[in-house]
Amino acid sequence: MAGIPSFFKQFKPRGFNYTPMYYDSEKEMREERERRIKAEMGIKEESDGEYIPRITRGSMSNYFRQNKTRVQRYTLIRVIVIALVLFLIAYVFFYL
Repeated sequence: MAGIPSFFKQFKPRGFNYTPMYYDSEKEMREERERRIKAEMGIKEESDGEYIPRITRGSMSNYFRQNKTRVQRYTLIRVIVIALVLFLIAYVFFYL
């Protein structure tokens, strides 16, 4: 079968060859030393890998509820301003 050409070419997997652009051994040694010192002193890292969500249960519904009241307030103010303008136009038109 080696002599018969195939219509479907079977691709071979390509290897992964990653070479970092820059390697700073001093920085790595410094970070390792800081990590060991913090572990000895009992200082916790800022991010221990623990995920703390910012969106908690009910926060989205609270946001939409507050937004709804804000929109209702602006709508009420807009209606009052339009009514006052119409009242002033009617007053000027009929009494002056």
